[in-house]
Amino acid sequence: MKAAVLYAPNELKVTEIKYPQVGKGDVVIKVKAAAICGTDGRIISGKKTKGVRYPSVIGHEFSGEVVEIGEEVTGLNIGDAIAIDPVIPCRSCVYCRIGKENICLNRQAIGYEFDGAFAEYVRIPEVALSSGNVFKIPKGMSYEAAALAEPLACCINGQKNVGIELGDTVVVIGAGPIGLMHVLLARLSGATNIIVSELSEQRQQAALNCGATHVVNSQKDNLLDVVKNVTEGVGADVVIVAIGIPELVDPAFKLARKGGRVNLFAGFSKDDMAQIDVNIIHYNELIITGASALSRNGYQQALTLISSGLIDIEKLITHRFSLDEINEAMVTAQKGDAIKIIIHNN
Repeated sequence: MKAAVLYAPNELKVTEIKYPQVGKGDVVIKVKAAAICGTDGRIISGKKTKGVRYPSVIGHEFSGEVVEIGEEVTGLNIGDAIAIDPVIPCRSCVYCRIGKENICLNRQAIGYEFDGAFAEYVRIPEVALSSGNVFKIPKGMSYEAAALAEPLACCINGQKNVGIELGDTVVVIGAGPIGLMHVLLARLSGATNIIVSELSEQRQQAALNCGATHVVNSQKDNLLDVVKNVTEGVGADVVIVAIGIPELVDPAFKLARKGGRVNLFAGFSKDDMAQIDVNIIHYNELIITGASALSRNGYQQALTLISSGLIDIEKLITHRFSLDEINEAMVTAQKGDAIKIIIHNN
């Protein structure tokens, strides 16, 4: 079968590999849609290394059709349309026991420890099925929409941590796919003002289409002045940093009101450090949270929000490429010419 194999940093090649062998508790799916994540770019460039193997097949946002079932598998049939939460918790460590499975000490992931979805077929291991990471796609939902449940579930986790409330003013820094999903969720949570900072005119318009009330090009306008003007000088209730640039962290703290909440959602490359004025946190009593991965419950919530029509996730898809064109797709993603890119098999 055909797959995009990562042999080393910046060495991603489409080649023929062995069709996956199904174990007694496994299933094999034909990949119908696999989305490119910003993390994929960091993996390919070598900026992200945790859990990454060489050679391996990456890709963790995906959906597909069941084509082979292990003899001990129950509850699934050939032809079922499924989506998969790729982060598999151990369910027994201290964090799993206290309801924080997304930061499980022993978590494994498809696209990392297990070969991922930039391939014609992918094996879903027994541990993913037994842990409840496999979900039947709701009737009427497209494979493309289902593939985007994973990043939406990650955003649900981040917003759960930061706590958006009715009437809040929310600032989202960065209007890439993740930033736009945060806008969609903030609107759904009842935020009154959603201010998005983004340089790209295309993504500014996308933010408005997703429910932003204000867009700011920080190279032309002072973001802090805009936030103060909207909030009568008080500051934002919530600030979400949805782009991994260390220099944006300290200014983000200044955007929040006293007692405000800041979520550092975006991951940073190894050894990237941000300089911060801790007195802003101290005297303004800011609440600072992070965001790591997703939970199975969050994944189910994402599927429900999409299937109910409350979140129109497919409007974020701007480009589609074949598996053979994956390197071109990655270049397009890195240039910022796209919002969400879907990889299809030929």
